[in-house]
Amino acid sequence: MSDPMTYEERLKEFDWAIAERELGWKRGEPINIGWYCSDRICSLGHGARPALLWEGSAGEERRYTYDDLRVLSNTIAAYLQRLGIQPGERVCLFLDRVPELYIGFLGILKMGGIAQPLFSAFGDESLHTRLENAQTTAIVTQRKHVAKVRKIRDSLPALRHIIVVDAGEGPPLQAREVPLALDQEPRVETFTCFPSEAETPSVLHYTSGTTGQPKGAQHVHSSLVSQYLTSKWVLDLKPDDVYWCNADPGWVTGTSYGIIGPWANGVTQVVLDSGFIAERWYAFLQKHRVTVWYSAPTAIRLLMREGTEVVRKYDLSALRHLASVGEPLNAEAVLWSKEAFGIPFHDTYWQTETGCMVITNFPGMSIKPGSMGKPFPGITATVLNARTHEPVEQPGSVGLIALKPGWPSMMRSYWKNPAAYENKFKNGWYLTGDRASIDADGYFWFVGRDDDVINTGGHLVGPFEIESALLEHPGVAESAAVAKPDPVNMEVVKAFVVLKPGYEAGPDLELEIMNFIRKRLSPLAMPQEIEFAESLPKTRSGKIVRRILRAQEWGEPIGDISTVMND
Repeated sequence: MSDPMTYEERLKEFDWAIAERELGWKRGEPINIGWYCSDRICSLGHGARPALLWEGSAGEERRYTYDDLRVLSNTIAAYLQRLGIQPGERVCLFLDRVPELYIGFLGILKMGGIAQPLFSAFGDESLHTRLENAQTTAIVTQRKHVAKVRKIRDSLPALRHIIVVDAGEGPPLQAREVPLALDQEPRVETFTCFPSEAETPSVLHYTSGTTGQPKGAQHVHSSLVSQYLTSKWVLDLKPDDVYWCNADPGWVTGTSYGIIGPWANGVTQVVLDSGFIAERWYAFLQKHRVTVWYSAPTAIRLLMREGTEVVRKYDLSALRHLASVGEPLNAEAVLWSKEAFGIPFHDTYWQTETGCMVITNFPGMSIKPGSMGKPFPGITATVLNARTHEPVEQPGSVGLIALKPGWPSMMRSYWKNPAAYENKFKNGWYLTGDRASIDADGYFWFVGRDDDVINTGGHLVGPFEIESALLEHPGVAESAAVAKPDPVNMEVVKAFVVLKPGYEAGPDLELEIMNFIRKRLSPLAMPQEIEFAESLPKTRSGKIVRRILRAQEWGEPIGDISTVMND
């Protein structure tokens, strides 16, 4: 069960030094994430503990202990050094969710490089934009993705090495391409890690705004402190846990809580390199006796579409803690998970820029379905008046979510974009770009992205409230609410709806849904139109991209779509 200390007890006299002491690190000493996630666990006598249980799409399996993790990350670090890659240079990981992705991440950090994970589903243009911006020195990839790299390599003079992890038998490699067969490389038992300091750059994660070029959020090695502690307290990780994080490391969740947090805590992590198939996922949970599962609302909604009957076919009794990230978790999903699994999903709120969870539903804390929860101890959060950037005092009033800078994993810059970085701060607060309210009990309630909020007749309406009401209808699988132009009210609400199997789109169903949500929404929030869609545009991390739908309604440019799934 969860730690007996309550949220309130955790708040008292909180200091990040709690994590530092548990990690055995003192400020001023070197701190290398790669070492802390592998060698440190071995030094504590846990080298034989399973670290990674990997399963491929065809059912193949690979297993690694913490000692394997230590030696193989050493091996990759030494390999990169032999290529002449220097500390501070960017090394891109452009791989499916294969073991080399996870082990390579640690190896890059061990030799002092900056890890730059990218989704392997990116097209060549999206890849080029990020490699060019970062002036990436090397890219680690697979044969199946090499063609994308070849298309752009001649326009990337900084890219000296294309490292292919599965070169094996096949056509000969071309210019700048070198093989790395991890199972054939001489195992490097001893490696002197680069003596990273607290502020030494570690990971470069690209995020995308509503327009313009993607921005690279630069993180540092001391981010380990908050990633370790939030994993322990919010995900409730314990050494004997079997943990599954659905996120791809191309997304910050996949590194902060799919590599760093769990391995710094010494837990066994399972990875499934396969797309979404509900029964495949349930079978995976059952097979590995997963105890802690960190997923995303999009995945949860897909599971909801399949119903609860399929869940009953599997023994998921090992599950003891569920958490969600990526988008606000609708109340309906929380209630469904209690019905399906006997325990609720706990929502967690954070961003690429924050590096760790900042507002969460703490284990043991009373959950208010639909709420974001409360700030993690050590995080000062509020909502600000959008005009004055002063804290909003009245409970229930909507404002901009803002955080006091200073937690260990906050990004230190946007790569080569200082103006965009400075623009994130007002009056001593970091602005998340999201709107929420805070109730009388201190719980945060998400309203929407600042640029997603709908201004109808001078009243601000958040899409989350509308989408949550729509999801309560038994026929609605997914929904998105956006503004459409209106000559009288300036903007009105339009809803896009994806139906569950067995429901047929048409005027009768639209009227039924309208009547259903009329009882749940204020007149201002009521959609003026419902459009049925086969799917909704999403980022590769599963977030619905409302701005694309809005741009279509207004006849405006869509902007950057490099992070959209169908890119």
